[in-house]
Amino acid sequence: MSRIDPLQPARIVVVEPASSGGATLIGVAAEMGLRVVVASADSGDRRLSDAVRGAAETVLTVETNDQAALEAAVRELHDQEPFEAVLAGSDIYVSATARVAAALGLPGLPVETVDRVRDKSVMRAAVAEAGLRTPRFAQATSDEELRAAAAHVGFPCVMKPVACSGSIHVSRADDMDQLTAAFQRLVTDPVPDMGQLHEHRVLVEEYVTGPEFSADGYVLDSGEVTLVALTRTLLGPEPDFVEMGHLTPAQVDSGTLEAVEAYVVDVVRAVHLTSGPFHCELRLTAEGPVLIEIGARLPGDRIVELLRLVTGVSLPKVAIATSLGLGLDEAGVFADPQAKSAGIRFFSAGGRSSYRELTGWQEMAALPEVTETSVYFAPGELIPGVEDCRSRLGHALFTADSPQGALDRWQALGDAVVAV
Repeated sequence: MSRIDPLQPARIVVVEPASSGGATLIGVAAEMGLRVVVASADSGDRRLSDAVRGAAETVLTVETNDQAALEAAVRELHDQEPFEAVLAGSDIYVSATARVAAALGLPGLPVETVDRVRDKSVMRAAVAEAGLRTPRFAQATSDEELRAAAAHVGFPCVMKPVACSGSIHVSRADDMDQLTAAFQRLVTDPVPDMGQLHEHRVLVEEYVTGPEFSADGYVLDSGEVTLVALTRTLLGPEPDFVEMGHLTPAQVDSGTLEAVEAYVVDVVRAVHLTSGPFHCELRLTAEGPVLIEIGARLPGDRIVELLRLVTGVSLPKVAIATSLGLGLDEAGVFADPQAKSAGIRFFSAGGRSSYRELTGWQEMAALPEVTETSVYFAPGELIPGVEDCRSRLGHALFTADSPQGALDRWQALGDAVVAV
């Protein structure tokens, strides 16, 4: 009997749907007729949205940063009525989710695979060992190790935590003073991410010049790797790497796209991803594509919606299908595209700790090409004093008739809205 048979729907659990991809996953699963249990601390930056809460059959409130507590809580429900799959709702919980699935004997990526892609140092080593292009890199946990890493890598370099997401504490350094200052900002940052304080283990890596992209796709149990689309990533000013927008499809020629696809397939195999969606970030240099990182997960920043609009492919349905052993057609993965190009524009506070008004917002939101808007902070609300995804004010999702048209629209939307 089909696992999406309405007379006997599958029961799944999703751990912390905190990313936009994870939140979309909940709604898609409910639309497919699945019974969805959400495991979440449901507090702070893990607070569930009304949409997620409404789509879930049950909310299992548990401290998801406590592996033993998470496994025990999910197992208790599983023993009452079995789950058929456990899925991660955000990058930070990919490893925890894999461990829960393994403990319950459910399908999922091997724990060693998800640990490999969650730890950027181990990921880099696996890609380098496969003979693929990757920046020079070294780990550091102290000022002394930081100096040794800088001596190995050279300047300019990029410092990043080994296991954060959202460009949190990712910073370019042109000399030792800048690198030390970036490290100190990390170790003294009091703002947790998903209830977790930042690990003080960082990766220092060679600065790679070139435009940035994300390659999103999936792997089937047969080993077939499919690239759904290449998306251009638009960054804010360095030394930070705040993602201020994404445009699908990327404006590249066919030869470049083929080279990127071949490289991404090699990266997927190097880190031993064998099933489900992936999100691969890379830079395109004069010598070819170079990996920034790869995740065994859905993309965030509403990229899943950009892909659906432009390609018709639902990556959340891919995640569900590969977890439940469904065929992609059976899961309804493929549909007709709705736009030639699509993009998302994020808005910045310009360094302000709060704002009084977003001038131009209502006019921007009323434009026919703007399909979705969201404001993350209310007027007067304190905005974190950091330069990463946590300080973005909101977003607008839009469509366009061409990749160049999408880029022009991204710029125009940014010019139209100002925080005062």
